[in-house]
Amino acid sequence: MPQFDGLISFLDSRSFGTIWFWLVVIGMWSATGRNVLGVPTEIVTRARHAQRAGETESAAVVSLLDWLSLVLPRWQLGRHEGVVFLAVSAFFLTSLAIFGFRYGLEMAQALTLLLVPFLILFWMRVRLARRLVPLLAAGQEGERPVEGVGAETVRLMIRHRRLVTALSVVAVALTALWGMLWELMHPNGL
Repeated sequence: MPQFDGLISFLDSRSFGTIWFWLVVIGMWSATGRNVLGVPTEIVTRARHAQRAGETESAAVVSLLDWLSLVLPRWQLGRHEGVVFLAVSAFFLTSLAIFGFRYGLEMAQALTLLLVPFLILFWMRVRLARRLVPLLAAGQEGERPVEGVGAETVRLMIRHRRLVTALSVVAVALTALWGMLWELMHPNGL
């Protein structure tokens, strides 16, 4: 029978009361907000401003479409890969949640509150990529004009960025609220 004492004692480590956990939370969400599918937000913003100025085939829009043609293949997930990833991540996060919220292990709770929003974010990115791939393919084959593809791409990416911002605010707020409640219920880590 394997010994799980080491794993259990690690998962019972302090997390909500340390500065390192909060630096990781803020750092991860800050890094997440700097790009959309690997495209820097500055490029999306420039393309948006160019479209508002009426420059439909500007260098900013073409640059955005070029970036997307490079980064979108990384986000294409087949049915079999998606099922395997979903099964493994669901098992892992369910196990963490049970360890944390059923058995009261603080580190498992912290990891659950940290990783569940990132799983949601991952599926949001995959969904956005699935919507952008046919759009870019139609633009490359000439079925749709470049300005239409650029406008729809910018609209979808700006919408995704706003949803990511809302997700990050909710995730950090819930984590902070639960961390505060945990610290109030367990003073001095007891």
